[in-house]
Amino acid sequence: MTVDELAGLDSRRAAWVQEAWRQVTGDRLRELITGLVDIPSPTGDEGPLAEHIAATLTAAGCRARVQPLDDRQANAWSRLDGDGTGPDLMLYAPIDTLTVGEESEDLPWIGPELRDDMRPRATVHDDLVVGLGASNPKGHAACVMMAAEAIALAGIPLTGDLVAAFGAGGMPTNARPGPRRHTGQGVGCSFLLEQGVWTDYAVIAKPGWTVSWDEVGLVWFEVTVRGTHTYAGSRHRLPYDNAIARAGEVARYLEEWFVEYADRHTAGTVAPQGIVSSVRGGWPRMAAVTPAACTLMVDLRISPDTTPMRVKREFMAAVDAMRDTMPGLDVTADMVLAIAGTRTDPDSWVRRSATAAWEAFEGREHEVILGNSGATDANILRGRGIPTVRVGMPKVTEAPFDIDFARGMNTVSVRAMERLTRHLIRTALDTVTRSRDELEGTAT
Repeated sequence: MTVDELAGLDSRRAAWVQEAWRQVTGDRLRELITGLVDIPSPTGDEGPLAEHIAATLTAAGCRARVQPLDDRQANAWSRLDGDGTGPDLMLYAPIDTLTVGEESEDLPWIGPELRDDMRPRATVHDDLVVGLGASNPKGHAACVMMAAEAIALAGIPLTGDLVAAFGAGGMPTNARPGPRRHTGQGVGCSFLLEQGVWTDYAVIAKPGWTVSWDEVGLVWFEVTVRGTHTYAGSRHRLPYDNAIARAGEVARYLEEWFVEYADRHTAGTVAPQGIVSSVRGGWPRMAAVTPAACTLMVDLRISPDTTPMRVKREFMAAVDAMRDTMPGLDVTADMVLAIAGTRTDPDSWVRRSATAAWEAFEGREHEVILGNSGATDANILRGRGIPTVRVGMPKVTEAPFDIDFARGMNTVSVRAMERLTRHLIRTALDTVTRSRDELEGTAT
């Protein structure tokens, strides 16, 4: 089937889009993604990568800036100026990696060893580029860079500003060792907006070849299970209630409860999930004694149709019910983090424009992906009132190696990058070449 990727555009905008597309090459995308992967950027240490992004865009003729959050963490952003008569659009991608790429921090939790794909060093396998964060988030950030560069090189007259923004601290993590405690959970995106890097609409580039206008939020709970501090030599002589053994029972109970929770909250495009993610308790140096407490961390995703407080009460009710089924159980829970799920009006201009581009590329009606439980900085953008959609690349499935969760994050197809970049360019030029009057009356 032959598809017309320009379908729906008038002749003038179609010509502009084609001119920008001509600037996009696989070699340039490969160069961009290799440059991003080769600079480590774990959460809290994105400064060198932000400087690289700003310098690269400046060299391409874009007006780019580094925006430090402290001496280690920074955002980067670039602006192509319009004439002031049109709407402003942000193309956004985070730039920090979920893991660090060093044995001292990643092992043994990521596996028995650091594979090549888990290190900040790019390797090329024909169409594929492999390395820490090569797909998520760096492949998507490279597409945003390429889109901004191509539009700048094409010299297209813009009515609204096009902002390409690259946020630090986009991963769902609290701080690694360092002076600041607030380095993840969208801190860079929030700082961008607070400092005036604001637009009428936004497109966030994150995995998934679909146009998504809503997504889950997340709440974290610290669940503390108490027991008796005692000694192995006295187990048979003194009261014995091992907090670690009790915590195992609690974890199993919660893992079953999460399934019921997801069923209750699945609606629209989301299916919010939950996990027990970590265990802390006892002295590793002293196996002879039991601790008086063991702590579990829980990540519970929440739909845009609920609130952190409603989910908190639902989780606390589950903890109460747990006590009824486990006589003598001493367990408490505290909500320690909350980011609400968000939704953009499906009638919003940015959703309609991005969807029209997807349909033109595919030659068919837009396919919505259901059952989503991933959260991104789109929640920060929407939560501040900016209508935002998410579009990205599918996970690589054909490769000369098995694709597990980590390799899915760390492997990107250059062909898929080309398609995403072309989509971003079309959506951008469909927006920042119009007047604000044209979009009046559309949902925002």
